[in-house]
Amino acid sequence: MADRPSSSSRTPAPSWTELNDLSSSSLGGEVVFASDDWFAAAEMLLSTEEPQWREGFTEQGKWMDGWETRRKRIPGHDWCIIKLGLPGKVCGIELDTSFFTGNYAPRASVQAIWLDEPPVLEPRQGGAGKAASKAQFAAANKIGSDKWKTIVEMSALGAGYKDTCKTYLVVKDQGPFTHIRLNIFPDGGVARLRAYGVAVPSLPDSEYTLLDLVSANMGGVCIGYSDAHYGHPRNMIKTGRGKDMGDGWETARRLDRPPVLLADEKGILQVPGSEWAAFKLGLPGYVRAVEVDTNHFKGNYPDSVIIEAANITQPGNDEMSKNILLGQNCEDK
Repeated sequence: MADRPSSSSRTPAPSWTELNDLSSSSLGGEVVFASDDWFAAAEMLLSTEEPQWREGFTEQGKWMDGWETRRKRIPGHDWCIIKLGLPGKVCGIELDTSFFTGNYAPRASVQAIWLDEPPVLEPRQGGAGKAASKAQFAAANKIGSDKWKTIVEMSALGAGYKDTCKTYLVVKDQGPFTHIRLNIFPDGGVARLRAYGVAVPSLPDSEYTLLDLVSANMGGVCIGYSDAHYGHPRNMIKTGRGKDMGDGWETARRLDRPPVLLADEKGILQVPGSEWAAFKLGLPGYVRAVEVDTNHFKGNYPDSVIIEAANITQPGNDEMSKNILLGQNCEDK
């Protein structure tokens, strides 16, 4: 069994991994074609959960958390097409091979395109133990995805151990894009794919339309935070309500709190400091109301919040300005 991957990887995460994962299934990302799904279906590539190890076997072989194709006995290589949940500028690609140690895909590349209309493809059957049918291949070949713009050249991936499982790939062209094609050479397994970037906002029909300006769908992005021990602040700007506490923002309990909490004459607890998260709005606008949703947080919700705002048009050189620029120019600083 592979060691459990951890954040203390040998390769430090680039700053663009703080952006939104445009391919995430929680944001509407979807696998629309895969050449093969024998051991594990490609849909798991887009899961928001961390890869896990599970003992046991299926009818096809060892249970694996990710996309794993069979050993090829025909010419070619395996590939899949992913519809981004949020069309936008892709700043970098993370490929995670966690737990795929002797069966990981040794090389991969990524292509991408902007399509004004959804491609006409045969529906996927879903589940492991399958390969694309002749009709599925024919429909996929008609859209010419092998000719799409290459944003990541063929690159070596690491085995799925904790120090080698994550490969961070800077893209050659940020787009914007609606679809990406992941190529693995020649076959094997990948646990997760994450396409980090900033969504292209859909402009409203009327200037008086009420919009969630900070929503990831509108191009909103988290630009900084004090702590993200249990969940990243970017979870707060996804559409819809969180499915559980892991789908929100939760910090570690502050260690600088006194052993015994005291209250002042007004009954306000006297505790040092506070946690914070900062966001760049997808579109500038007039803020009419703010909604803070603590769904699922019952014994660990914040007692109170303060909302502050600024209109920054020309960022300077300080650290906050650098983070603000991250939403406008995704190149790693």
